Amino acid sequence: MVVCGDDGLAHRLAAELRGVYGEQVTLVVPPSERGVRPPVVGRGGAASALLDRVVSAAVGRAGGNGGNSANGAGANGGGPAPEADHLLEAAELTDAVLVAAGVEQAAALALVYDDDETNIRAALTARRINPRLRLVLRLYNRRLGQHIEELLDQAAVLAVGGDDASGADASTTVLSDADTAAPALAASAVAGTSKVVQTDGLLLRAVERPPPAPGQVADPGLCTLALLSATSTDPAGADGSEGSGEQRPRLLPDEAAVREATGRGTVVLEQVSYAGPALSAGRGTGVVPSLTSLFSRRLRWSLAGLVGCVFALAVALWVVTGIHPLRALYLTLLDLFAIDDPALGQSTGRQILQLLSGLVGLLLLPVLLAAVLEALGTFRSASALRKPPRGLGGHVVLLGLGKIGTRVLTRLRELGIPVVCVESGPEARGLATARRLRVPVVLGDVTQEGVLEAAKIHRAHALLAVTSADTTNLEAVLYARSVRPDLRVVLRLYDDDFATAVYRTLRAAHPHALTRSRSVSHLAAPAFAGAMFGRQILGAIPVERRVLLFAAVEVGGHPQLEGRTVAEAFRAGYWRVLALEAGLTARQRREPAAEAAAEDTGRPSGLVWNLPGTCVLRAEDRVVLAATRRGLAELLGRRGRERAGA
Repeated sequence: MVVCGDDGLAHRLAAELRGVYGEQVTLVVPPSERGVRPPVVGRGGAASALLDRVVSAAVGRAGGNGGNSANGAGANGGGPAPEADHLLEAAELTDAVLVAAGVEQAAALALVYDDDETNIRAALTARRINPRLRLVLRLYNRRLGQHIEELLDQAAVLAVGGDDASGADASTTVLSDADTAAPALAASAVAGTSKVVQTDGLLLRAVERPPPAPGQVADPGLCTLALLSATSTDPAGADGSEGSGEQRPRLLPDEAAVREATGRGTVVLEQVSYAGPALSAGRGTGVVPSLTSLFSRRLRWSLAGLVGCVFALAVALWVVTGIHPLRALYLTLLDLFAIDDPALGQSTGRQILQLLSGLVGLLLLPVLLAAVLEALGTFRSASALRKPPRGLGGHVVLLGLGKIGTRVLTRLRELGIPVVCVESGPEARGLATARRLRVPVVLGDVTQEGVLEAAKIHRAHALLAVTSADTTNLEAVLYARSVRPDLRVVLRLYDDDFATAVYRTLRAAHPHALTRSRSVSHLAAPAFAGAMFGRQILGAIPVERRVLLFAAVEVGGHPQLEGRTVAEAFRAGYWRVLALEAGLTARQRREPAAEAAAEDTGRPSGLVWNLPGTCVLRAEDRVVLAATRRGLAELLGRRGRERAGA
């Protein structure tokens, strides 16, 4: 396995492949990336004193509790030596560098540079060097990613040849760390939101539920995916991780463990189904506003009143003169628009109505002018950044509109949650998305006084700090807590040791407020690692500081699944079959009569979930399963193949 990258995701991915899957890994990084750290910004404002005090306490705790960190040293803990078998430093991924990294003999290559163009260029070169190579690319641009997948797969088929291509898995998988982490960050900021995995039309929805009251039994949904840690309800406790001992969250527990667990929240599966394409953003979120948003409520009532007056005048003219109603309306409009047709020699009633129509026409002119000006102002504001409205409350304040922040913003708006964004750079990539979604934005340095106040932090429901600088995120959280001690905060921290120490300190200092810390590379690395073994990975959901993966696996070639019932295939803490897509045997594919006879045997057809435990898994079937990182490594990785061979 070869991993190439320039930030923490590359280090974390290499450690995942080596430590969890037992693979030999070559890590290629730029010469200056031995100790990758995010940029550190200057500290300022009234929050700097708070920052100094809490950082000192955090570092002290980190030194005494290093063994309890979420994932050991993380991406930077002791350099890349423990993370890879071979380390290669190169400023650019040329043909010679890729050959030196062993791409010609490698089974898979992950290109996880932060720049999309760098990854695409390296993927084209690698595909030419080794057409049988499995590629995993990190791309932010979704549409471009789909085209690149098709292009590289087609190139592999043409290079390998039709006969040989069937035996080679030279697939290309395009993933985005922002797309993987955004749902988890959004769910952490808003209590009660679902954890959703949606890909290729398949929708899996899980929800986190609090511990049941004494004497009550929790609803297990379709199945219980995880038991939350025993400290999840303790404000001063830490998020459970792999190293939390008996207090850690338990993934994929069996029924006995669920029954015995008291006082623990659960993550249960609510739905497994096919879903159509994602809907567009909600009403009024496009560049062109809806009709009701063009005009104010007062102006709409004014227009309605004038229209009513016109019809009333037309009816009166019809009654007074006895002419046809349509002619009465026509004459009224002529009078209204001051078209020269005086009612000379006609009845007094007709002349009075003509005068009233002219008066209404005079009243209509300023209303029409106001409507035009208001519509132009609305269109102008649609292309400009909005300011937080007065009286706003119960919203989420989102700091940072980079790659991660943009995806989190989109996810929050899909959930219908009001958001106010804070961004320091006027050219940030997420500003266009905020403008399109008509989300209020405050431009300014969050470390300066008055910026968070402009975002209405004192009335906010939660603060989500996802900038690329740890100190910026931490200072914003500390200052927000000084304004609102009970504010729910979620901060993105790069270093796991530092994140764990800060997390515990914040929860201890503010026991009545909810605090969450998340690492994007920690959330994304398991999905990238699984994709290096094929296209089986559908997505991942976080369970505190652990990750649960969803994968689509062919039953054939996996002795842990083939020929077993669903109940026998379940292995607590490793994997669990959630859904089955029954396949056809070779005879059924050749003979339509045999296929028709198979429909009468009671075997499920299509995607079936909530399977009975007695359903037998056949080699031609395809299953959707939930798996832990080590469980997936046993199914797909070298350790699993060695165990199966033994």
